[in-house]
Amino acid sequence: MFEYHGQGMDAGGNNFDSGQQPQEQELATKMLQIQSKRFYLDVKQNRRGRFIKVAEIDDRTGYVRIGADGRRSQIFLAMSTAAEFRDHLSSFSDFYSSLGPPNPDNVPDDGKLKSEMMLKDNRRYYLDLKENSRGRFLRVSQTITRGGPRSQIALPAQGMIEFRDALTDLLDDFGTDDGGFKGELPEGRHLRVDNKNFYFDIGQNNRGIYMKVSEKVKSNFRTAITVPEKCWTRFRDILADYCDKMCRAHQQNAENHQGGPIPGGSGVRGGPSQPAPSSSDIDTFSCNVPNRI
Repeated sequence: MFEYHGQGMDAGGNNFDSGQQPQEQELATKMLQIQSKRFYLDVKQNRRGRFIKVAEIDDRTGYVRIGADGRRSQIFLAMSTAAEFRDHLSSFSDFYSSLGPPNPDNVPDDGKLKSEMMLKDNRRYYLDLKENSRGRFLRVSQTITRGGPRSQIALPAQGMIEFRDALTDLLDDFGTDDGGFKGELPEGRHLRVDNKNFYFDIGQNNRGIYMKVSEKVKSNFRTAITVPEKCWTRFRDILADYCDKMCRAHQQNAENHQGGPIPGGSGVRGGPSQPAPSSSDIDTFSCNVPNRI
């Protein structure tokens, strides 16, 4: 079964964006029934690019199956990783075909017959062709290097070719390009204020584009925050709002210190009337108002 979906379909989830625009678009779905297992291969797209979600569905609940160890039976593959996985499926299938009938007396202690590993950004994928009392199967485990949850699927060995062909169909239609931003990122900036040094650096990873704002504390140490590109505008608006409020507070404080404005005018009490500084006279981000003589 192969279904295409419109580019504007919201695939659910709103933990990345404010909810005003869809976080993910589901572009196509392919269903495979391999022995007693049912798998869905979903091509999706978000601001980071395109990827394929592979999930084993529990027929009793209709949701992603959760194993006895609490792990979800699903993995996520960037399009380029899916192409690499497809090629591994061919070599695993050839190896499986060369094996004789299962022999309980000739099985490795860990049950592994063949293993490979794939690496994509901060994700590692372990491919293990294994054998147990129920037969031979390919276990694909996905881990995140910084300690995220481990997830995996178990594919019956007899279905590796069918699974490979399904991946090939999706890759033929949607390509192996992960998408995402491919242009040149802006150069970093440096700001010195009194004895403080601030650095603004633009970077990109598998989650998208971000700005790292760091302060040099010691010769070899910086403190930093990371701001995702999707909230730069909001971040700027909040900062500008605080700057405006502090500028007005500084002006009010100066007027109070000088005795307040002259009734009916904007000058200082006891002196000639002066016009209030215009917005162009105010350094918005330093909140400095030029002194008047």
